Amino acid sequence: MADENLNDTKNIDASVGGTLFERYFTGRNEASLVAPNTLFMTADYVNLTAFETADGLLLVDTGMVAAGPKVFEEIRKRTDAPLNTVVFTHGHLDHAFGLAPWLEAGEKPRVIAHENVARRYRTYMKTGPMNVHINRVQFGIEADITWPQRDEDFFWPDTTYRDSLTLHLGGERFELRHAKGETDDATWVQACDRKIVCSGDLWEGILPNCGNPQKVQRYPEEWADALEAIAAVGAELLLPGHGQPLEGADKIRTCCLNTAEALRAIVSQTLEGLNAGWTHEDILASIKIPEHLTGEHYLDPLYDRPEFIARNVIRKYGGWWEGFSSQIMPAKMASQAAEIARLAGGAAALIARARELTDSDPALACHLAEWAALAAPEDREAQQCVIDVFTKRAEGEIALMGRGLLSHAARNAEKAIAALDSTG
Repeated sequence: MADENLNDTKNIDASVGGTLFERYFTGRNEASLVAPNTLFMTADYVNLTAFETADGLLLVDTGMVAAGPKVFEEIRKRTDAPLNTVVFTHGHLDHAFGLAPWLEAGEKPRVIAHENVARRYRTYMKTGPMNVHINRVQFGIEADITWPQRDEDFFWPDTTYRDSLTLHLGGERFELRHAKGETDDATWVQACDRKIVCSGDLWEGILPNCGNPQKVQRYPEEWADALEAIAAVGAELLLPGHGQPLEGADKIRTCCLNTAEALRAIVSQTLEGLNAGWTHEDILASIKIPEHLTGEHYLDPLYDRPEFIARNVIRKYGGWWEGFSSQIMPAKMASQAAEIARLAGGAAALIARARELTDSDPALACHLAEWAALAAPEDREAQQCVIDVFTKRAEGEIALMGRGLLSHAARNAEKAIAALDSTG
């Protein structure tokens, strides 16, 4: 791999707006030289980095199963250096499952990851159907989804570490450090002599994905710790697991520290509410990103929302009871909806009011539409109301997870209408 022709550095961090798709799509579906002996590419919205050293390649992440052949092909177009070491930044399916083409080609790398990656794999083996369901709901996937559930479906690390690990390859030093953030098995990699950091999912150029409503505990305080640690090393180039790279030590430091500040603000506001004995809904309504940070594009809630992150803080420090005594042992939602409809004079009244509030109070309109459909599941007008109200709200929702869950209600209503039509 040549040291010259740094042909893509002019495009680094070019995107400062747009949709989640536009932020995640770097345009590097071909492996590009972004620094001397440093290849960077995107494969199905996941970024990979290959450092060429005198001892061979250090590959940071391998992508998804389907992307593995493309990653292998693209890197092999640029270098024939043997694959010495693979580092998984965490054990998610989009980062750690594309190694097969390398092994099939006869490569014999050591595979390094944090010790919690193996535990994640074992959890995946227990919860395959649940994870399939979660992804169907979140992304609206109707096609068949496969989920790894057998030992042979995983690339198990042969070297693990707990807090940090130093690698020496070809006379260069690479530092691996553990962090908690989106996961509890995260690793960020510092190429010390190159002044490059591979951040995994700790930096993505959007508000951190730290509150997913369907996923396990996430760690905003520890995520802030990691961002502050990354800011402190003085890297000149940050190569993320998703999204656009960052170039320049000052910019990297500012972006990481500002993101850490936003996370800490969410945590402190949530704890303030918990300590004051507020209900969860009052806590969530109080959450705000500090005003001086609200114009920073890299804090846009394109995937997650601040109040979703606050819910994870509540879960970490408190219980699941939201503060209303009727909710501690509640009646089923269908029973509540039936009684509300009876008091309103029937589902039709709920439908009419939901449509009336669709623009002025979409959150309340969604409650009314859902109650109508639960109270009268065989009423086509009720199901159509759900489709219309939830779709309209989803269209105005910026966060992918919020949009996905709202759209899920509309999809379920469409299926209910189809089932009604099939039975006459």
